[in-house]
Amino acid sequence: QVQLAESGGGLVQAGGSLRLSCAASGLASSSYPMGWFRQAPGKEREFVATITWSDSTYYADSVKGRFTISRDNAKNTVYLQMNSLESLDTAVYYCAASRFPFDSRYRIEADDYDYWGQGTQVTVSS
Repeated sequence: QVQLAESGGGLVQAGGSLRLSCAASGLASSSYPMGWFRQAPGKEREFVATITWSDSTYYADSVKGRFTISRDNAKNTVYLQMNSLESLDTAVYYCAASRFPFDSRYRIEADDYDYWGQGTQVTVSS
């Protein structure tokens, strides 16, 4: 049974930083595409970042240069380092995993993912 558990959310002032973690169990996250999405109140879930099994990364334009996705294979954990946070970054952030291993394509649609975490709230105050 695959489980993804996000942590690290919280309240931060604009310009600050947070690091989100996604601990995976039931699959070796190093072999699967992993992604981060977010959903703000009243809005649809949107793509934030993805990392392939070969550690290639791809970002939404809105976070490029500010956010960094990475993984620690020994801990089976994927991270999202968020710097220079803005009020528009306020959302619930979700970690996701695809069930197709060794896929080098950038998966940027929610439908590309099969497993989801419960989400962690990030609130940026201006």
